[in-house]
Amino acid sequence: MSKKARPKAGGKEPGRPAKGGLDDAAASLLWVWRALRKSWPILVAATLLATGASLLYTKSLPRIYEAQTTLEFDPDVVRPLGDRNDPKAFWAMMTDQQEYYETQFAIMTSDRVLSAVVRDMGLTSSQEFWGFKPDKPMPLDDTVATLRSMVKVDPVKMSRLVQIKVAHTSPPLARSLCDAVARAYIGQNLEKTVSGTSDAVVWLNGQLDHYKRELTSTENDLQEFRKHNELPSTTLDDVSKVARLEMQHYSEALSRTRTRKAELSARNAELSKVTPDNPDQVPASELLTNGFLSSLRTQYQSAVREKREHMAEGRGENHPLVKKSDEKIASTRKDLLEEIKNIQGAVQRDLAILQRQEAGEAALYEAASKRAVDLNLKELEYHRLDRQRAQNEKVYSLLLEQMKQADLARMMNVNNVRIVDAPSEPKVPIRPKVPNNVGIGFAIGLAVGLALVFLREQLDNTVKTPEDLEERLGLTFLGLLPVLDESSTERPGTPKGKRPRRMTNKMVPELVVHERPLSGIAEAARAVRTNLTFMNPDHPHRLILVTSAAPGEGKTTVACSIAISLAQAGLRTCIIDCDFRRPRLHRIFGRAGDAGLTNVLVGDATLDEVSATTVVDNLSCIPSGPIPPNPGDMLHSEKFKGLLVELARRFDRVVVDSPPLAAVSDSAVISTVVDGTVFVVRAGKTSRTLATQGLRALADVDAYLIGSVLNAVDFRKNDYSYYQQYYYYRREGYGPIEGEGPVAGGDDPPGTSASPPN
Repeated sequence: MSKKARPKAGGKEPGRPAKGGLDDAAASLLWVWRALRKSWPILVAATLLATGASLLYTKSLPRIYEAQTTLEFDPDVVRPLGDRNDPKAFWAMMTDQQEYYETQFAIMTSDRVLSAVVRDMGLTSSQEFWGFKPDKPMPLDDTVATLRSMVKVDPVKMSRLVQIKVAHTSPPLARSLCDAVARAYIGQNLEKTVSGTSDAVVWLNGQLDHYKRELTSTENDLQEFRKHNELPSTTLDDVSKVARLEMQHYSEALSRTRTRKAELSARNAELSKVTPDNPDQVPASELLTNGFLSSLRTQYQSAVREKREHMAEGRGENHPLVKKSDEKIASTRKDLLEEIKNIQGAVQRDLAILQRQEAGEAALYEAASKRAVDLNLKELEYHRLDRQRAQNEKVYSLLLEQMKQADLARMMNVNNVRIVDAPSEPKVPIRPKVPNNVGIGFAIGLAVGLALVFLREQLDNTVKTPEDLEERLGLTFLGLLPVLDESSTERPGTPKGKRPRRMTNKMVPELVVHERPLSGIAEAARAVRTNLTFMNPDHPHRLILVTSAAPGEGKTTVACSIAISLAQAGLRTCIIDCDFRRPRLHRIFGRAGDAGLTNVLVGDATLDEVSATTVVDNLSCIPSGPIPPNPGDMLHSEKFKGLLVELARRFDRVVVDSPPLAAVSDSAVISTVVDGTVFVVRAGKTSRTLATQGLRALADVDAYLIGSVLNAVDFRKNDYSYYQQYYYYRREGYGPIEGEGPVAGGDDPPGTSASPPN
């Protein structure tokens, strides 16, 4: 793969499938399960501590006993003579019911009621009430406040019942206090009723006298008004009805006269239109009602028609027949005009008569209207006086009735509250509630424990699992290496649960893959080798850089394990120590004091002189040599690049051990001249922040990141319980069972005589 085609460091491989919602949910549940398995002692400790504390606290509290009594209300009983079927009273009661009850509940714990209880029972100096003997009587206000804290008013839903409850450490005193509070409230309510009715009687008597005088005065005023205005003994409604009928009669007569007058005026106007030039233009209505006028009009029209016929026959104006026709026309015209004039005179005389009749009828109507207006004014005043009389009479009657009812209610002395259930001495305490308090303590402890567990897990920013590498850092997971402990170097085939036989010889941890080829670490290293090989089988990575973000993450151990596993696969492999700050390969492979990489770079030695074989077949080692003053400049030189090219030509694989990325920039420089970089992360130690910084350093130089190796994985921790079954053989090793095969009898296989370091 060319560098232009390489993905940047920290980027995910293309084609990696995105996780769906179910995978996210499963990952979240797995995260919760890991957190609980990892920190379950904290959860158990917090739960037990809170539960125990709540139990001890509950046992230390005094026992509280509660007595209760039940009262019944009847809001309408204060009106024993009232009409219970009155809908207005019913709706008023339903509207004010809630306010009434709330008011009574407040009165039950009022200072007036509780002060009466304190005085009647002498609670200011009661040793049983206070729990100690007061040196002097306690203040009344303090005693009332203390008693109020013991009293509880609990209404029964959907009923007129209410329960008064009193809690105290003494059961007999609780019963006595409950009974005293109920009776004090009933007495106060009865006193209020009696006092209210007595005051009402006194007030009603005064109002009754006042309205009696008002009623007498309005009756006298009404009689005086009738006498002064000479009103008839009949009702004003009858008089008003007669006046209205009279006005209606005059109005109808006047309307008829005016209508007749309008008709005659129109007739006169039409007759005035008849002139000597057109005497035959008589209105059709006149012709229909006057036969003589119709015959005259016919004669006139016949004479005119006769003249036209003579003229049509060619006779002139002086022809005897024509002159005779003219005379006939003149005679009939005169008669026709005379008749029309007579008719017009008759119409005018009738019109004059109607005008005089109209004036008289109008005068009669005006007089009647005036009398009606005067009567209306008197009627208004009369009705006003009558309303005052009726109102005073109604109020007087109502006051008289209410006074009698109030007087009877005062004498009956009825209370609207009664005791349904008398209080009894309680047998079982209501507080403290041990199961509830312990349950609350358990819940609080569980919640606090879970919060601490999840907080600890959230604050733990280290990389622990392959999922952390892939999902949170976006790295390709190459494999993991178990932690180097005694189990890593034990004999293969040791049964699970049996203590392994301890090795006696000292062994270098970085050479476990070679010394214990059947161990779990060796199997894990070969898995990493396989993944490296199949990352790009057609163009394998020949120059491999192994680095980490910070010191102490095991990059040298990983580099040695990878190099040894590659060599065990038959590949000519060389491991180079490019850590010029803290080199280690010379101690691991016994090259202390030998010339190394720095000697080659400065020209003091050749590559053949510094490259030497190791105890591992096919594996050569080049130590760092003397520590130079300028490591970065030497690694950045062209001579170093040429050296790597030469090593890639001589060997099948070259593994480069380098310093951490966060400390110096040497690894970033080397990453630009190798085929790929393996990033080492120590499980449970390397934080995501630190790993991200190291990856950013590689990304800044466009380094090609092959993948990441999770180092020092401890499968005994709860974090890796999910992987224990999958990595069982990589943890325990896969070899012959004890008593079988070549290791029977306790003989070590070749090269396994060294014991793990202490």
